[in-house]
Amino acid sequence: MEILAAVSIHAKAPMQLEHVDLNTELRPDEVLVKVIATGICHSDIGFRDEHMPFPKPAILGHEGAGVVIKIGSAVTKVAVDDHVVLSLASCGKCKSCISGRPTYCENVSALNFKGTRTDGSCPYHNHDGEPVNGLFFGQSSFATYSLSNERNVVKVTPDVPLELLGPLGCGLQTGAGSVFNVLRPTGGQSIIVSGVGPVGLAAIMAAKISGCTTIIAVDIHDHRLELAKELGATHVINSRIKNISEEVQNNILPGGTDYGLDTTSVNSVITEILKSTHILGHTVLLGMPSVEKLEVDQSAFLATGRSLQYVNAGDSVADLFIPKLISLYQQGLFPFDKLVKFYDLENINQAIEDTEHGITLKAIIRMPHD
Repeated sequence: MEILAAVSIHAKAPMQLEHVDLNTELRPDEVLVKVIATGICHSDIGFRDEHMPFPKPAILGHEGAGVVIKIGSAVTKVAVDDHVVLSLASCGKCKSCISGRPTYCENVSALNFKGTRTDGSCPYHNHDGEPVNGLFFGQSSFATYSLSNERNVVKVTPDVPLELLGPLGCGLQTGAGSVFNVLRPTGGQSIIVSGVGPVGLAAIMAAKISGCTTIIAVDIHDHRLELAKELGATHVINSRIKNISEEVQNNILPGGTDYGLDTTSVNSVITEILKSTHILGHTVLLGMPSVEKLEVDQSAFLATGRSLQYVNAGDSVADLFIPKLISLYQQGLFPFDKLVKFYDLENINQAIEDTEHGITLKAIIRMPHD
């Protein structure tokens, strides 16, 4: 079938809208999804700019939501016409997967970043018959249709607007899951979050739901810090103006916070977040590193027992966690719709530019369908 896709050709170059042929002769475990809308994540931009490898030309996009229109012969989890959110692909067979940790799948690279199926076949081609790399994060949802696998489609309720739900598959799941599933704060505890884009704001909302009574948001943009306060932050720090750890230790919570969470991947910021936690504090890192090496000051660790952990996709089981987030949204506890701005597919490059410049927190691309 012919689909319309935003194709990345070169690093840092605008994506091009192209008609692409998609082979819809499904393998037994595959699912064909009509994409209604897709969130833009900073990882999409990072892979476009080749900070991480993915072969070009490529159809990126990994926060898709849509309607199932066809299933493979062995698929039982979803049926035609089901509403679904697309998430990270995993094999379901390795040690990590069978122990309930699919975000650490041992086959994550082959399933998400190869550009083809694991056997080397490519279901996407241009009109000259040349392959177009797809299956990005198991979905390549910067397109009107997505070929996915049964394992990375999550059935969701039809009671919530489907166009809103795609970001739950990656960014929002990552922020909220890192709090709920990894840090697991209890009532009265404290956390500091650096970088309050969508991932950080999801973490702040999760911390509020968890009962944290001190929630510190750190950013360089005052408008983001204002939104962080609206969503649950009790204190804010503009790190262009104030030293993070000094402000925490001297003026907000002497002794430091129980937990830290960083979405910036900036070494100097990570050091400050570590220094902002108390002895035996636990800090998690999220997001794509902007530099090759992680370097933090030894003084942040020395004789403190502080720990630092990298977390993938919120350490979540998407089939369980995404419906939980939707339920929290329906109860008014996780109002992620306050982060969203919608764009049409033809304006995807403007949406990416607005995301890069902090104009838009969470851009969602609506797909054109008759």
